[in-house]
Parts: sequence; structure tokens; C-alpha cells
Amino acid sequence: MRFSTAVRGVAGAAALALLVPVIGAAASQRDPSGVVIESHEVSRSVAAPADCGPGSRPETGLQGDVPAADRDSGRSTEGYDCNISQVGGFAGRGAGIVSASFDHCAYLGTIFPGDLLGPAPGVQVLDVSDPANPVPTVNLTEPAMLAGTWESLKVHTGRKLLVGTGVPAMTGAGLLSVYDISDCAHPRLLNPGTGTNLQMPLPVTSHEGGFSPDGMTYWSSGVVPGLVSAVDLADPVNPRVIWQGLSGPSSHGFGMSPDGNRMYLADNAGGLRVLDASAVQRRDPNPQVPVLAQMVWTDGIATQHSVPVSYDGHPYIFVVDEAASGGVKLIDVADDAKPKIVGGIKLEINLPENVDSQIASASGGSAFTYDPHYCTADRPVDPTALACGWASSGIRVFDVRDPFSAKEIGYFNPPAMKGRNLERWNSPHALASVLGYPVFSELAAQGAKERGVFDPAQAESSRTGMLLGGDLSTDWCMSPPEWRGNDLWVTCSDNGFLALHLDEDVYTPPANQRSTFGS
Repeated sequence: MRFSTAVRGVAGAAALALLVPVIGAAASQRDPSGVVIESHEVSRSVAAPADCGPGSRPETGLQGDVPAADRDSGRSTEGYDCNISQVGGFAGRGAGIVSASFDHCAYLGTIFPGDLLGPAPGVQVLDVSDPANPVPTVNLTEPAMLAGTWESLKVHTGRKLLVGTGVPAMTGAGLLSVYDISDCAHPRLLNPGTGTNLQMPLPVTSHEGGFSPDGMTYWSSGVVPGLVSAVDLADPVNPRVIWQGLSGPSSHGFGMSPDGNRMYLADNAGGLRVLDASAVQRRDPNPQVPVLAQMVWTDGIATQHSVPVSYDGHPYIFVVDEAASGGVKLIDVADDAKPKIVGGIKLEINLPENVDSQIASASGGSAFTYDPHYCTADRPVDPTALACGWASSGIRVFDVRDPFSAKEIGYFNPPAMKGRNLERWNSPHALASVLGYPVFSELAAQGAKERGVFDPAQAESSRTGMLLGGDLSTDWCMSPPEWRGNDLWVTCSDNGFLALHLDEDVYTPPANQRSTFGS
């Protein structure tokens, strides 16, 4: 059954209102002191396409696109790769939005309620001693792990801690579990009381979370309201909230400066707030966390997280927009009070004049089209490469030695699990695929129309009218990739855990390689 463009627009807007009411609320309540940033140069900052070596299976359309013809014919079930090959993997029942890894182990995030279904409920622990053959060991079934870990499951390598919060739907409250992962294949619960015992909730809201650089604080951020909590982990057996505040109507992920004194907190409406977290870092009595600066923009919404890096001693952050084709922004943060956008990274499919094409191909694939979610630099100081999980476009790797002129050096878009929705109970993609229409393209489409570069005819395809029932004709790769020499450990919603290898011809690991994604 085919629907008119007007009907699709109404349906898409209605679905968007149901799925992410927080974005509209945040936009309507913005602090007027925030500086609105419009940068048409950044909105066109496309990374130079990769040169694919022998044995590659390159994309057949625009950079980052999975054309409607490939989705319909089944070509997308073969996947696409350029200078990246798969070493091994473990699909299981899919993986939640953000997963984590440490030493020779991986921890698959959960999405509620699908993760409750057998045969392995909760967070699946994998022994990846042999990346070609990951082996499941145990499942973490504490309440936070069963409630859905969303974007909160994080590791601190120095302290050998794994933390996750319980997020059943967009925002959770009260649940947080801390594990000792000295034996990474068999995590040991440290806090059986507060945060884990259902009768002893921790007073936090949660959607996303992550560690301070020293691992002494776990920061938890909610969505509605945008409450941010600092949880002291000096004694991980007894986590306790030492600061809590509402810096804006809706918060998302973040990055922390290397000294832990600055938090770069994402705004769901599209933007960023710089917070002074030094009082918490010092453990001042009655600490205050003031907002030093606020940025808002219209090129992208649902700003996800920040990756603090430095080049030649100058501090920057890579900031990721989760929706509306905002891509990755490079922001100069040398002046806390006046951060400024100085560059960006997009794929061709993200350009304003190609939004019509992305709607045509992504229709029937559920809410997200082609947007980054989490990126990881290969080291915090003078990074040479940035690897990103890019929903529906797979894993994208960029040469960022010159951050103002990024070049793509490889990608891996895993085989689509088309039509296998019921096999992927723990996949947020499968869960969200009750909806078929790509609602997160709507705001980008509006912007393209205002610029006069949206062609309704180009937005039509064989998939037009698939408002309900997404068919998993691509995968959603949303978790932060982890650098391991020339290997990357990643998770995607439908394919689960993947061990990938980046060709030596396009990448040489720096001697001090260290995965850096901000929290």
C-alpha cells in the first residue's frame, strides 16, 4: 500500500512526537543565553571517500548509503566493506545500544524487555581470547542489567570496574551495579546493597553514564528531566550520590576533560553545555557545578557525546549528533566560555541535497537513517584515526591527523539480518522496527526544503509507504568501537559482537594507541 508524501509526513511527525518528546521539550525551553551556532561550511564537511583495496565489497551508492534496490534485492544482506575484514563474531540475540569491553572480554548491552527472553537474559559476557571464536561465559542478571543498560554500560580500565544502570525506556531510576572485572570473563558484583537491592535504590535518573578519567566518579545523566548525578565510587561497595543538578531540560551523553574538571554535556535538542565539574573532582563539601557556556545548533539533533582530544597541545572535542544528519563536529574548547565549531565530518548521504535520497533508501528501515552515534579516537593526544559506529552505514574509520580535513580510510557495514526481527530479541533495531518510517530524517528534510535542495520525487522509492514494520535491511552500529592495534572490537544491534581488522596498508597504530571516547 502506498501513501502520499503528505500522509507520510504526518505519520512521521506523529511517530517522532511519540518516540522523542524530549527533543521538542528541550527545544522549547532552551536557555536564551545559549549561543546559536550556524555553520554552513561545517554542514558540508564531507570526509574524502576511502580508496578501497583488493578484496573489498564497496558500497553501490552514495558514501554511507544503502540504496533501496540493494535492500529490496537482498544485496544488503551480504554487507559492504572497504579495507576492513571480519575476523569473528558472536551474534547471540543481538546487542543493546552501547556495549563495553576490557582485556580479552566483551560485555553486550541490553535493551528491555527483549533481553528478558531466553536463553541468556541480561548482559552477556564473552571471552574473546580468540577473536575468531568468541565464547560466552556468564550472564549478569542484577536488576540494572535486566532493566536495559541503554547507553550506560561502561568500563574504567585503570580501576578494572564495569558499571551499568537500569533504563527500561528512555529514562530509568534507582538502579546501578558495579562489578570488579579483574577476572574479565567472570565479573564480580561489588554493591549488593544500594543500587542493586530493589529495596535500596540509588537516587539517580539514568539514560547514559560514564566515568571521570580517574575512575573515582560515575556520572549518570537522565533524559526527562535532564538530571545529572555524580556518583562517588571511592568505595565501589557503597556508591553514593555526591552532587545532583539540572543544567538544562534534557541531557544526553558527555565527555570529560583529561583532568576531570570539565564536562562537555550533550543537549538533546542539538547542542552542548560546558560544565565546571572541578568541585566534584576535588570532592569539595557541598560542590557546585556551574554552566560555563551553552551552544545550540540546528544542523543535527539528539547530540550524543563528546570525545576530548588535543592537537599540538590545543584542546578540541569531536561532538556527535545522533540524528538529523548533523554528523560529527570538531569544536575548539580552549576558551571555556566561548567554544566554537571549527570543522566537521559527514558522509555524502548526510549532505542537505541528499536528504531526499536518504529518505528514499531508508524507508522501511525504522526511525534512524544514516547518523553517527559513538566515536572513538585512537589516542587522546594528537589522534591519528577516529572510528565511529554510524547507524545503517556501519563502522566508519577516518584519518584525522589533520582534523580539519578528515579522510575516510575504511568501512564495514555488516550483513543485514533482513526479515529476522524475531531472532533478535535484544536488538534495539528489531524492537524499534515496529515503525518503518525514518522519522529522524524529518528535521533534516525540513532544513533541506528551506534551502531549496529537497526534491520530493527523489524521496520516492520502491519502499515508499512502509510506515510500519521495519525489515532490518541494514544494521544499526551504535556502540563505541575499541581500538586494538589494527583490530577493532565493535557491536551492532542485529549482528552483535564483531571483531574486525583494518588493513595495514591504510592504518599504522601509533605506539601509544589508547581508545578514547570521552566517558
